[in-house]
Amino acid sequence: MPLGDRDHTDQDAEQLDLDGLVAGAAEAATFLKALGHDGRLLILCHLQSGPKSVTELENLLSTRQAVVSQQLARLRLEGLVSARREGQAIFYSILDERVSEVIGVLAKLFCKPTQDRAR
Repeated sequence: MPLGDRDHTDQDAEQLDLDGLVAGAAEAATFLKALGHDGRLLILCHLQSGPKSVTELENLLSTRQAVVSQQLARLRLEGLVSARREGQAIFYSILDERVSEVIGVLAKLFCKPTQDRAR
């Protein structure tokens, strides 16, 4: 394949990617808004290791049950987490696989040792 054709094909692929992002921009923005609250983001980080009860999340976050429940309600509304009742306890887990992917990227970007961030 001539070099010029390859460059054109790469440009076409990049344009398709951009067109896809434009088409999904509203959905992406809604997704990012749901993640864009520190409390919700921390909940999702904790859920990365597996399902947690509201009480467990309350203790991990050192915050009141009402605050945790409010943030979980938003995450459920957005379809990012699911709930399962066991007796009196409700256990939450990540439902949308994109959450795990984004949390992984955020961990790589923001969870470095302090000396690495300064560079």
